[in-house]
Amino acid sequence: MPQYFLDITYNQQRFAEEELNFKEFEACVFTNCDFTVCSFTAVTFIDCTFNNCNFNGTKINHVAFRTVHFNGCQIIDVNFAMCDKLIFEIHFKNCVLDFSKFYALKMKNTHFLNCSLIAVDFMQADLTAVTFDNCNLYRAEFDYATANKTNFITSKNYSINPKKTKLKKAIFSLDELKGLLHTHQIIVE
Repeated sequence: MPQYFLDITYNQQRFAEEELNFKEFEACVFTNCDFTVCSFTAVTFIDCTFNNCNFNGTKINHVAFRTVHFNGCQIIDVNFAMCDKLIFEIHFKNCVLDFSKFYALKMKNTHFLNCSLIAVDFMQADLTAVTFDNCNLYRAEFDYATANKTNFITSKNYSINPKKTKLKKAIFSLDELKGLLHTHQIIVE
């Protein structure tokens, strides 16, 4: 049976590789914590918040994120595709998520605000009604994703092939329209 932690605040803590495994955290706040050497296995986070934490290269295996908020975090090269998919809900604000993977995840209504999403893998993900608010999506992959009603209007540098991505009622800015036309070799000036 996993250990259970409720309403605890962790500050400036560096977690060991297997320190959090098989534990459940609810309504906890992690501030300025370092998870870089962690290899999460069967960890559950419910209604938790991570502020200015470092997850660069963290390994995730069967981790549950249920209404979790990441604020100002470094989350480079993390494979979220290995998360528990039941009630998966995460939101990101002012985060760097470069080279991370959300392959085939159901991410409906997720909010990315002021995030760097360079070369992120969203292939086959369900991005229905996701908001990418002021995000850099340079070289992010959206092939075979569902991005219906997704809001890209304030984001930039995306390159999405409408033949390979479902985009019904998705919102784009006129200035970034070239990101939808590049595969057709159409020049927009």
